[in-house]
Amino acid sequence: MKFKAVIALVAAIAVIGGILAYASGKSSPLNPSKENHYDVIVIGGEPEGVAAAVSAARNGAKTLLVEERDGLGGLMTFGKLNFIDMVQGIDKTSAVGGIFKEWHEQVGSGSAFEIIQAKEAFLKLVEDEPNITLTLNTEFTDVHKDETNTVTGATLESAEGTKTVYGKRFIDATQDADFAVEAGAPYFVGGEDINLKDRFMAVTPVIQLSGVDWDGVRKAAEDEVFGPAEVTDSVAWGFSELHYDYQPAEENTRLRGLNLVRTQPEGQDEQFYINALQIFGVDGLDEQAKKQALEIGNREAEHITEYLRANFPGFEQAEISELPTELYVRETRHVISEYMLPMSDIWKNADHWDSIGYGGYPVDVQATSINDYGYVLSSPTQYAIPFRSLVPLEVENLVVVSRSAGYSSLAAGSARIIPTGMAAGEAGGAAAVHSILEDLTLRELSGHKEEMNELRYTLSRQGAMVDRFELPYPYQGKWFDESVQFLMDYGLVVGGYTNDLQVDEPLKALSFSNLLSSGLLRIDPTVHDQVAGKLNAANNKTGFDNQIFTRDSLASFLIEVFTSETPGPQPWEQAVEAGLIDKKIYKQIAKDRELVRAEGFYVAYHLLSAVQKGDSLGK
Repeated sequence: MKFKAVIALVAAIAVIGGILAYASGKSSPLNPSKENHYDVIVIGGEPEGVAAAVSAARNGAKTLLVEERDGLGGLMTFGKLNFIDMVQGIDKTSAVGGIFKEWHEQVGSGSAFEIIQAKEAFLKLVEDEPNITLTLNTEFTDVHKDETNTVTGATLESAEGTKTVYGKRFIDATQDADFAVEAGAPYFVGGEDINLKDRFMAVTPVIQLSGVDWDGVRKAAEDEVFGPAEVTDSVAWGFSELHYDYQPAEENTRLRGLNLVRTQPEGQDEQFYINALQIFGVDGLDEQAKKQALEIGNREAEHITEYLRANFPGFEQAEISELPTELYVRETRHVISEYMLPMSDIWKNADHWDSIGYGGYPVDVQATSINDYGYVLSSPTQYAIPFRSLVPLEVENLVVVSRSAGYSSLAAGSARIIPTGMAAGEAGGAAAVHSILEDLTLRELSGHKEEMNELRYTLSRQGAMVDRFELPYPYQGKWFDESVQFLMDYGLVVGGYTNDLQVDEPLKALSFSNLLSSGLLRIDPTVHDQVAGKLNAANNKTGFDNQIFTRDSLASFLIEVFTSETPGPQPWEQAVEAGLIDKKIYKQIAKDRELVRAEGFYVAYHLLSAVQKGDSLGK
């Protein structure tokens, strides 16, 4: 690795050289002189796309930013999602710097922002960069590739007509990775990676109100009118009893506890934004389904407002000031990339050699139906986003920096938030330029440790946070550590905000059976179907729902479910002979006694990992 001073000098010369070449109209490794030819083309004016374009431009690239709307900011501005889920890292302050920090400071550095101000801040970041060409109200309609599956261009359509643009590198910053998918990148939808393909997290239309008395909201929180809540000068959250007290008018909808934002647009009345209405069963990739969901949401918003006026202090004079035109869709595609960030990395607060930014938000698995309320899988301190997670398989010349990048469906519950996405976007822009200057493909760059160190140093100079770190994690080094990581990757254990798996609590028979059933379904549904009848029969036995497993009763249960044998007088020995437990746990539990959850986790891990490998259970 070169000395940092040398790296800085080389990078500076490269950037200045590119800019000068562009200014003089000459061709160079950067800034092609041909019309409709660019170094970097960014598709999508979401916050991630703005960060990507600005980063590429600041590194000397002639950059095109394409956005289908008439402004920038995407979900945060047009979807009105103006409550920022921050990444609080090691020191409990923001763990995302760089371009996100610049934008955040322009909108007040708070937990929320005023939407018009946010649009203007995104636009200012772009307009301040002479190397960026911004084209709004423009859609891409086709992707051009050569015989090596390398993306070379895109067809764009706007009111001015249709044209083809060409680029050396492409960045997909669309919410659903539309450009990457059109280019042929592999992907899965929703929870398909754990055999939950039809799992769709609730979508949300943000409700915009005026006429709310903030002092009344504070009083409601103090009196716990709808349960515990927190209120600051600009945001309020909590009031979770609304889950149960509010009765929706529309089917497949529910009001959860409020996330409420208060803003003061210049020259206008105060505005208030509620992110709380959940609409279930909506396919975020189906435009007609989203349109219908918006119609449902707008009708339900009227009913919610009436209810709040009658029952919630501070809302007596509330009125809907503007109906939403876009939904907050939390999850659609996940692009299969060089490294799919697993849930266990988040649990372990893992760093990576190719880290280009940090995540740290709790893993928020939103409700998928009116029959569940969602949950927090774990709450990390800080973990790294690997550059490899931005590089899709099978397609060259392209990175994906949106929430649809290479994260498992569970890991995306944390990594999908905007600050982490903007860190990924900034890295994608810098990486695109670095790969051009070093004559590397983006895939080659993703596997090149020395070049990755130089990229990381470039990001550091830009103010991004990429320092190495090492953090402990729950149950690290315990004899059951590996089993917890495995179960986390399938969402089979839930740590919540405290990361407490209650490992020393008694092992309840029904809980273990349900864990095993869910694990089999998520790993191999065929094996699950083979034993589902036996699992159900065990669950329906009198007293099973209150039973605590002992060593021998657990062994008998496993023998009954996974073999055709009848448990004998020494079921623990019988279970090890059948391969249902391994020698480690066999020796550890030397006598019959009540088991604890940690021991159940290990037994489940042994069985489920065997299924994952394709081994048969029950010799």
